[in-house]
Amino acid sequence: MSQVAYRRLSVEQRRRQLLEAALGLFAHRAPEDVSLDDVAASVQVSRPLVYRYFPGGKQQLYEAALRSAADQLEGCFAQPQSGPMSSRLAQALDSYLAFVDEHDAGFKALLQGGSVVETSRTSAIVDEVRRSAAEQILFHLDVPEPGLKLRMMIRTWITAVEGASLIWLDEGKQPPLSELRDWLVDQFIALLTVTAARDRQCAEVAKRCLALEGGDGPVGDLTRRVLPVVTEAAHLLWQD
Repeated sequence: MSQVAYRRLSVEQRRRQLLEAALGLFAHRAPEDVSLDDVAASVQVSRPLVYRYFPGGKQQLYEAALRSAADQLEGCFAQPQSGPMSSRLAQALDSYLAFVDEHDAGFKALLQGGSVVETSRTSAIVDEVRRSAAEQILFHLDVPEPGLKLRMMIRTWITAVEGASLIWLDEGKQPPLSELRDWLVDQFIALLTVTAARDRQCAEVAKRCLALEGGDGPVGDLTRRVLPVVTEAAHLLWQD
């Protein structure tokens, strides 16, 4: 059966099949717990065939699978440049969190590190995903030359997304993904607004973004929820 399958697959198709099999295994098991025999068995081929496509063995296969996963994650933030920023972020997060949900163990191994197959190359792939996400957000914000505060704000939010995703996995995938997504969108809006109070460029970006938001959208909803809290805090601070 495997021989027939081999004849029918081109070199690129076979390589893609092995990568998808490896990514599926790495998704739910730590890299050090996955062997080349596991990958071969999952697609009913021999171990030597896996070596034929990945002569560097498990390390090369892992890095190739990681590169494939990174491409998928980078694609999450490549959304159409139309509509309110909150909607674009929500769409990107839906794709990103769906990947986290599907590749739970692999995602944890990817971001937490410590694997015996981790190298400077694998770390560079992870950093590339973060840089790509930041670049995509700046593209949506229409800021070709971001200043320090804006860059720091975006990188801080990306770190928060990663951290929240890992905690979500540790907490048994709770709260529901839609609630986690909305909370992370709220964090972006809040972080941008707070930074705008200290940085002129961020203030201009915030003004431009907020002008596209509707009163019944995420920004309006966040404002209605936060305003009473801020008002009460201000009253307590300045009362005699």
